[in-house]
Amino acid sequence: MQRKKDKGQLIVLSGPSGVGKSTVIAELLSQRQNIYFSVSYTTRQPRVGEQDGVNYNFVDRAEFERMIAEGELLEYAEYVNNYYGTSLKAIQDRLDGGIDVLLDIEVQGAAKVRARCPEALFIFIIPPSFEELSRRLHRRNTDSEDVITGRLEKARVEFKEIPGYDYLVINDKVSEAVAEIEAILTAAECRVDSRKSILAQFA
Repeated sequence: MQRKKDKGQLIVLSGPSGVGKSTVIAELLSQRQNIYFSVSYTTRQPRVGEQDGVNYNFVDRAEFERMIAEGELLEYAEYVNNYYGTSLKAIQDRLDGGIDVLLDIEVQGAAKVRARCPEALFIFIIPPSFEELSRRLHRRNTDSEDVITGRLEKARVEFKEIPGYDYLVINDKVSEAVAEIEAILTAAECRVDSRKSILAQFA
């Protein structure tokens, strides 16, 4: 039986394009209750099949820049001429309610979150090999060869940021990657700091 927690855990998940983050996250959310996936805000146009409020909160540039100016974002970055960012209020409300919050953000955004929320858990997902990452990107059939080359170059740069993360999860099989993340979350819940309210009765 899961006890209600005093405070939720903020979890930051990063990994290169094509590593299968979306699939891992979908599986994790289906298996674990009491976890909220924070939907990012973006100024880019929806892709086919994407829904507002599900994949992203789609806003125009003026609205995004208002959110920046008013300090409503935990982090934001500009990537290929579009803004992406995370709403601070949506996260805070859930964490205060004892719900874990999962963020899927790239290394640039993760560094900003680390500066503001050092108590968050930082998990980086890698493929079993660089060749496998290339295969997965080609298999998606959504990008031109130039775009894929760009994504692979970006992945090499992102890999250099791995030492700043707490945990490294290898996504060879989705079920195994999810099991590793589950183990990390369980260990975090068992920290003395996370169980202060239970400790109080023994004082």
